[in-house]
Amino acid sequence: MKRLIVWIACCCSTAAFAQKPYWQQEVNYKIQVSLNDQTHTLRGQEEIEYVNNSPDPLEFIWFHIWPNAYRNDSTAYALQMAREEKTRKQLAKFRDRGLLDSLDFTVDGKKARFERHPQHIDVVKLLLPAPLAPGGRVRIATPFFVDLPEYISRSGHVKQSYMVCQWYPKPAVYDHKGWHAFPYLDQGEYYSEFGSFDVSITVPSDYIVGATGILQNADELQQYKSIGAANLKSASRKNTVRYKAPAAATKTLQYKGQQIPDFAWFADRNFVIRYDTLQLSPGRVIDVFTYHHPDGNKHWVNSTDYVKSGTRAYSSYLGAYAYPVVQAVEGPKNESSGGMEYPMITLITSPEAGVEELDAVITHEVGHNWFMSMLGSNERMHAWQDEGLNTYYQFRYEAEKYRYNSIFGKQIPGELRKMPADQFQSAIYSTLNKAIPMESPIDLPAADYPNEDEYGVASYLKASIWVYFLELNFGREKLDSALRAYFDQWKFKHPYPEDLRAVLEQQLGADMSTYFDLLKKKGTL
Repeated sequence: MKRLIVWIACCCSTAAFAQKPYWQQEVNYKIQVSLNDQTHTLRGQEEIEYVNNSPDPLEFIWFHIWPNAYRNDSTAYALQMAREEKTRKQLAKFRDRGLLDSLDFTVDGKKARFERHPQHIDVVKLLLPAPLAPGGRVRIATPFFVDLPEYISRSGHVKQSYMVCQWYPKPAVYDHKGWHAFPYLDQGEYYSEFGSFDVSITVPSDYIVGATGILQNADELQQYKSIGAANLKSASRKNTVRYKAPAAATKTLQYKGQQIPDFAWFADRNFVIRYDTLQLSPGRVIDVFTYHHPDGNKHWVNSTDYVKSGTRAYSSYLGAYAYPVVQAVEGPKNESSGGMEYPMITLITSPEAGVEELDAVITHEVGHNWFMSMLGSNERMHAWQDEGLNTYYQFRYEAEKYRYNSIFGKQIPGELRKMPADQFQSAIYSTLNKAIPMESPIDLPAADYPNEDEYGVASYLKASIWVYFLELNFGREKLDSALRAYFDQWKFKHPYPEDLRAVLEQQLGADMSTYFDLLKKKGTL
């Protein structure tokens, strides 16, 4: 009897602690889209290969159709914007609303129905004609039409300058915790499946386009490189080599990307192109493009240097940049919201930034190629895992390069800027922890923060202090090694906080309970 009890106990223990095999879905896109710059609309056709790597048969797939978030004042996005006076005023001026419609789904060539989400008009459920078995794949197709809003909350247009983000029907993530079919929010970002993109964009022929992925049109790419290399030598924003449009009325540009979770593109007739290359390792050189306005922030003349410097730094901190191109785009000059990242390209809206600030915001957004693109965590539920880790490395970059910190800017005393980088960092973090109220806990769903300031303080600043706390306790060298292991193990996957904790415990040889409990702590650390 005793042997039987021991045997049963061992079996139960083994079952309880055996780890389930990791899996994630795969979503591969082929999209054709055309821009009408008179009506500010997109007309597209999307084909998706959806691969079910889960152990579950799927009877439906949730889709984000996020342009509908702008459609009226009753959406989750609008209600969030209405909570605070600043964003409420912004919303009140918002007249040129967007939408996404004309969906007509087929699955493997068979017409398929979809249902509207009972609460959110920017989420729909595609009902599959037959359950998709584990290991199976289906081809989903639909036309779609987008009325681009005036630029607000990461996407839209300013006259005939286009920031095309969150613009196509996108399957929600299905992982071991279920479906993540959340609506679009301004306070709270994304969670997207990895896959490949093959996107063909038709625009009037005189537009310059910057986009996720590698431009496949050899002539267009060569002209961008030639113009950009010539402009790299110019210290002027205005006396630059300009783009020569083809004779045809329109052109179609094709972009391809692998192992990416999203796709964004930007189009403007007046972009100034800058181009350089960055050698990351022997035999590996990547392309660096920036696009800016001739009458924008004067420091964009050095923008490729900032992109290169940030990419090089993060590659040394965490692991090599994985993509063949890295890019930054200057946003509207009447908008000051920092930046918004997408794979291989980032939008920067900092019209008044000085040298250190512009370099820092570009580097932060480029850094999201690690914490968003290559490490695809659930930003809506655990924003700190993306923003906090990224801010920690941004602050290190600023300290090492400039003895600067974006939070304090020009208020940093001269004597502090003469300190060695590690002492400078110590003083900055000590001041941050003491001077800035930090009531909300770090690990809180983005939508649950009471306002935008609390969200920013907790998920960016307080979380970066938490990482610095680990540095103080374990030493920078050991922490760097542990976070590089985290990047290496979870690259192109969906890590949750428990996955980060497991890697840290393994690499640091310590029980991380006390440290991870701090993520739920209110007030300062």
